[in-house]
Amino acid sequence: MKNSFPFKYLYTIGDISILNISIVLAAMLKFNNGIKYHSVQYPTLFVLFNILWLLLIAISRPYEYHRTGKVSRRIRQIIILIAIHASLIAGFWVLTKAYYYSRAFLLMTYTFFSLSSVIFHLFLSYLERAYRLSGRFQKNVIIVGLGDLAKELELFFRAHPEFGYNFIGYFDDHSKNSKVRGLVKSSYDFAKSNRVEEIYCCIPYLKSEEIKKLVDFGDENFIKVKLIADYSGFSSKGLELQRYDHIPVLNVKNVPLDFWENRFVKRLFDIVFSSLVILLIFPWLYPIVALLIKLSSKGPVHFMQSRTGQGNDDFACYKFRTMRINDEADTKQAVKGDTRITKIGAFLRKTSIDEIPQFINVFLGDMSVVGPRPHPMNLNRQFETKIDKFMARHFVKPGITGLAQAKGYRGPTLKLYQMRNRIKLDLFYIENWSLWLDLKIILLTISSVAKGDENAF
Repeated sequence: MKNSFPFKYLYTIGDISILNISIVLAAMLKFNNGIKYHSVQYPTLFVLFNILWLLLIAISRPYEYHRTGKVSRRIRQIIILIAIHASLIAGFWVLTKAYYYSRAFLLMTYTFFSLSSVIFHLFLSYLERAYRLSGRFQKNVIIVGLGDLAKELELFFRAHPEFGYNFIGYFDDHSKNSKVRGLVKSSYDFAKSNRVEEIYCCIPYLKSEEIKKLVDFGDENFIKVKLIADYSGFSSKGLELQRYDHIPVLNVKNVPLDFWENRFVKRLFDIVFSSLVILLIFPWLYPIVALLIKLSSKGPVHFMQSRTGQGNDDFACYKFRTMRINDEADTKQAVKGDTRITKIGAFLRKTSIDEIPQFINVFLGDMSVVGPRPHPMNLNRQFETKIDKFMARHFVKPGITGLAQAKGYRGPTLKLYQMRNRIKLDLFYIENWSLWLDLKIILLTISSVAKGDENAF
């Protein structure tokens, strides 16, 4: 297309150049101006570096992204690719027992490559958008079908000139809007004569026959036809198109933890984290807490209660007992100044030590270190009909701590708005999960416990 520019080739050439420059710089710094770099082994490594990188970009195609994509996502993709490349080189180093290669050389190479590549991608992304803002490399686009959804799309094009979309006009059979260039059937000739590169069909305002004709027209004239449907009413950020034979089906509840690789990473983190707590903290903390609980009041060390877990399945949730034995443990939430709470129990609740036994739940797979807090059964029954999407929090495993708790929504939920705010944060967590988010929540929780949370009682 004449209105586009192959930036992906600049990214490709730039990264391969940066990789080779990084190798040379690392060799010069490590081997006194590259003396050892010219030995037999290192040219072989040089070739392997380049071949692996070219194979990786051929397989993953990191430079083929949509112009509206976030720069941060591009940077993340290239960092992941560099990490995979480094892992493959490390695997080669171990499997072939090529211990004559300097680890310092490899470390310097990847340090230079990573930093330089990130800077290069940021600069080129800025340059790309600057060129589009100046009016170059723009795509002529039209919208077929006029309605509220079409107007929102036009506003997007006009609000983001850095994406390089030149909106020309609408085509519609029913509207008399001044921006309408003609009827739907006249969009064909208009698109050909005005070098239109993309046609956006707003499905709610068009008949299926009209959409099919436009798609066929686009295929015959090398014009991309994109279908726009109104899913603004859905809160889920993950929408996945699936096919049942020739029937397209849109999955509107596609969240990060639907993908097996994300579940694997989260479960691996849970096992490692809970194992460390069980091995390093349980041996000395458990006897002390157990003794103090026994001395403070009659009853067992643990308090076990049925809670709702992933998939709405029940499980036995473990805690250190913080109350005297009473008949309201399953029906009444603890409140400030609750006479049922023992002195040692108050300390355990204030410091969240009472939750420590739940690492057993994590290790067994009933819970996760981070996730929506599991509610008592009675609490679920109380709110599930009052709050929209309340039960959606059970799409994932409950956690020892969660985003809602890290943001201050812990303790009793005596008022509806308190629970509603907690649920909003729980759903946000489910729809935006990442390992990095889990780590941030853990750090926020530790900080909250250290400072002393006024809602912890």
